[in-house]
Amino acid sequence: MLPDPDPEPPHPPGHGPLPLSLLPDHAGVDQDGRLSIAGVDVLDLVQEVGTPVFIYDEEHMRRRCAQAVDAWGTGVAYASKAFLCRAMAQLAYEEGMFIDVSTAGEMHVALRAGVPADRLVLHGNNKSDSELRTALEVGVGRIVIDSFDEIDRLDRLVPTVAAGRRPRALLRVTPGIEAHTHEYVMTGQDDSKFGFGLASGAAAEGVARLSRPGSPVDLVGLHAHIGSQIFALESFERAIAMMADFFLPLGLRELCVGGGLGVAYIEGEESLPIVQWAERVRAAAKVAGLGDDVRLTAEPGRAIVASAAITCYTVGTVKDIAGLRTYVSVDGGMSDNPRPVLYGSGYEAFLVRDVLASRTRRVTVVGKHCESGDVIVRDAQVPHDLKVGDVLATPVTGAYGHSMASTYNKVPRPPVVFVRDGAARVVIRRETLDDLMALDS
Repeated sequence: MLPDPDPEPPHPPGHGPLPLSLLPDHAGVDQDGRLSIAGVDVLDLVQEVGTPVFIYDEEHMRRRCAQAVDAWGTGVAYASKAFLCRAMAQLAYEEGMFIDVSTAGEMHVALRAGVPADRLVLHGNNKSDSELRTALEVGVGRIVIDSFDEIDRLDRLVPTVAAGRRPRALLRVTPGIEAHTHEYVMTGQDDSKFGFGLASGAAAEGVARLSRPGSPVDLVGLHAHIGSQIFALESFERAIAMMADFFLPLGLRELCVGGGLGVAYIEGEESLPIVQWAERVRAAAKVAGLGDDVRLTAEPGRAIVASAAITCYTVGTVKDIAGLRTYVSVDGGMSDNPRPVLYGSGYEAFLVRDVLASRTRRVTVVGKHCESGDVIVRDAQVPHDLKVGDVLATPVTGAYGHSMASTYNKVPRPPVVFVRDGAARVVIRRETLDDLMALDS
């Protein structure tokens, strides 16, 4: 358990210690303010594996998976785009979740992790013949159909590949909901590359094509993902209300609301519990007339892994430009966390050696890439005594960090370490300079 910080005089907003609620469930702080996670001293671990490094609280993720299964029941899937490796796929499967994959690569990793094909849900707005063929050959549990072109591909492939089996499918519908989130992660509005529009009549036409006599596909339900990082649960309720009139007359057995539940990244935000999300959606479904015989489910990703991890960096340069700004340069950057560059996403920063320290110094934390936009935290509050060589950490980096990482400037990608019960294990090793040459001919 994390201790409460020692009483201090009031601080201006953002100048106090890091909000401990942003750390993984099993984070601890010793009497000197030094951080541990799941009984593993973080500075000792960093000394062993180096920086940058993603450190995940394994039990935190297992707990979130269990909460998702309890809240949503059979069929709830982990959205693997948030973070995927063999260890993560195994963890989600062991805790009772299906795995949502959207590319041949994600499908391959999940299968190599030992996840049965019938526990996979295949997404994607532009599935290739090869991806669909593989899905049909191994027998994925659900294919989420996204376009008329995909229906054409399945009409052609299923009779020759599936050997008489009718793959189960969901039709992805865009219900016309503009969720309150960044425009780049909105997906439920009419103008979207995803799915069949409800208002345009495309969804009705898609259902008709898949329900025609002799269709090689077994349409079992609908899918409606409206966006990511959503805190307003009313958006999900509106989506259910809009989908219900279309869904009910079809007599289908499944309705998936996708993912998108918001999590706290910075001071002042509050993560929404998975169970609260499920309860609100189920209540809205009941009001809309959906019976208990409908399998209502979801696909959380960020809500499972985001707050389970921190990223540790080493401070290499502190550059003070009088009257303007202080730049704190670290040994990672946009290659291991592109979210600030892509979405303007905010993060907190703190010193691993003194988690409970007041953060009275405003700096801009930047990476080592040859880009002025390589910013990790634009207006970070850090302790006044931050110095070169310190281990600086950003919390809530378990989703869309490593999964979106690149080798820009030929910077090798960081390792991923899972910690549990006082032990650490490297589940993704650090990329080497020789790895960067592996594809060169």
